[in-house]
Amino acid sequence: MASAILRDELLCSICLSTFKDPVMMRCGHNFCRVCIDRVLDTQAGSGVYSCPDCREEFQVRPAVMRNINFHNVAERFLITQQEQEITGICCTYCVDSPVPAVRSCLHCEASLCDKHLRAHSKSPEHVLSDPSTSLEKMKCSVHKKILEYYCTEDAACICVSCSLAGEHWGHRVEMVDEASKKKKEKLTNVLQKLITKKEKTEERVLSLEEHWRKAQEKAAGEGERVTALCTDIRRRVDDLEKKVLSEISRQEKEESLSLSALIHQLEIKKDELSRKMRHIEELCNMTDPLTVLQEPDTGDLCDPEEVGGDEDTGGHDKQPHDGDDLDVAVISHTLHTLCEVISGIRSGIYVVSPADILLDVTTAADNLLISDDLKTATWTREEQNRPETAERFQDYNQVMSRRGFTSGRHYWDVESSRSGRWMVGMCYPSIDRRGDQSEIGYNNKSWSLGRYNNQYSVGHDRTIIQLPDKISSDRVRICLDYGAGQLSFYELCDPIRHLHTFTATFSEPLHPALLVDLPSFFGDSWIRICS
Repeated sequence: MASAILRDELLCSICLSTFKDPVMMRCGHNFCRVCIDRVLDTQAGSGVYSCPDCREEFQVRPAVMRNINFHNVAERFLITQQEQEITGICCTYCVDSPVPAVRSCLHCEASLCDKHLRAHSKSPEHVLSDPSTSLEKMKCSVHKKILEYYCTEDAACICVSCSLAGEHWGHRVEMVDEASKKKKEKLTNVLQKLITKKEKTEERVLSLEEHWRKAQEKAAGEGERVTALCTDIRRRVDDLEKKVLSEISRQEKEESLSLSALIHQLEIKKDELSRKMRHIEELCNMTDPLTVLQEPDTGDLCDPEEVGGDEDTGGHDKQPHDGDDLDVAVISHTLHTLCEVISGIRSGIYVVSPADILLDVTTAADNLLISDDLKTATWTREEQNRPETAERFQDYNQVMSRRGFTSGRHYWDVESSRSGRWMVGMCYPSIDRRGDQSEIGYNNKSWSLGRYNNQYSVGHDRTIIQLPDKISSDRVRICLDYGAGQLSFYELCDPIRHLHTFTATFSEPLHPALLVDLPSFFGDSWIRICS
């Protein structure tokens, strides 16, 4: 009964057979790997995946994990079932009811239970063995004698007659027990090797499944990060849109009020002019000259200059120009803020992690002190007495990194002292190590951002560009997109601010490079690569 229940629990609900390489889905149900892969492949066309047992749905193809416990239980169960089938041999002479056999007689070619074994002949020719259903295979097909020997040359089991007078005469033979023992030893060695290979394979499968799980988790995390980032972008853009529209609406209202007041003043002036025109027309139509001449203050009514004047309106009746009164400064500032947001976002998702940069002491100038962690370069008055080699910078206090980049996108951050002169950038390994052409940014093999006397500039191939805005932060980020041919510098403030981008077609590996000088005799001058 218990065996039947166990057998039912070890059945795959898809193929209705005992589990073969069982795997478990996220919902907890188990299936043969081949069976569930076939079902998921079929469901791929619909775009929705579901468990064949509980019908739980998944938007993406669910990962399956190998169930080691079920695998071991199912394997042992199959072995036990096979052993039961092999040893389930009944006594040949118990015809009324089946009784398990305990021995088989090779001479009689019959299987015996305990009862019939006690009554069986004890003659030497009646050789007993473990219960078997194929007793005829244990006798020579030619001489009908028991196969007692093993011919090592022909790899065949033979009887005594075969070894003395048959086709195996003169061959090297062994007793079947001895030959079987040797073969079992060989098989044991092979089995041990197979077990070792199987264990390594299982470990490899577990490792790959763990890697797969981590990859899925990482993808899910990146998806959530991008979703949150896009949500923040939309929120910022919506806020900026509302701000710009509100500013436009405010200016429109102010302009409307101003124009409305001006129109009202002009309407008053128009009515006054109409009144004066009617009065003048009345005077012109009078026939009595005395009345015309006696009319007081008539001279100013006819003054043509006064008609076009602006005294009454205070100079506000000039013709407005379309669009000139709209203040675009706030709008431009807001759009500039949007550009900074986009630049900050771009820098924030530039790469997953910063590049690991270590300075190469063999390239460091003699007045540069390199820290033990190979991250900081400090100007020092004391020469380090390093050997003059072809790799070392001689005329400028510079140092390159060990690592160079030939593809991909990378970034690294630096922090600098407030005093002294420093430069940071990237260069080809073929840059000159001595002479005027060896300073980074002053040749066609390097690009740099530098500070001198609180003035910041970028340079390449002796073309120096002064940056108009002051950099308040001590930290700078350098971003490289080798394939796109872009090298960008950012100030690490809140929010991050784009400083400058060089565009070029890179033809050699690019190495980060630093320059540190101390033109005055106070304070320390250093630059550090941030981990």
